[in-house]
Amino acid sequence: MERDYTLEYKYAKAKKKVEKIKGLYIHLIVTVLIIPVLIFINLKFVPSYHWFYYPTIGMLLGLFFHWFGVFGMEKIGLGKDWEEKKINEYLKKQD
Repeated sequence: MERDYTLEYKYAKAKKKVEKIKGLYIHLIVTVLIIPVLIFINLKFVPSYHWFYYPTIGMLLGLFFHWFGVFGMEKIGLGKDWEEKKINEYLKKQD
């Protein structure tokens, strides 16, 4: 009896994608919890200088790059199928 390696491969790939998405959600939750704490600490102890902007920008940039690493070009419309769709679109226009 042969094993279906294609199904196992698809399952492993889907599991890895779900783990990446879970990591992104955890990153999002941590970011949402930490930023208000930084703002509170800054405004409570050093209200004359607003330094909380710098770590906030850094954390949001990190979150963006994490999101981009998980979803990549597919979420902005340039995924794996994009080239094929464009080629077919231009071929239809030529007919």
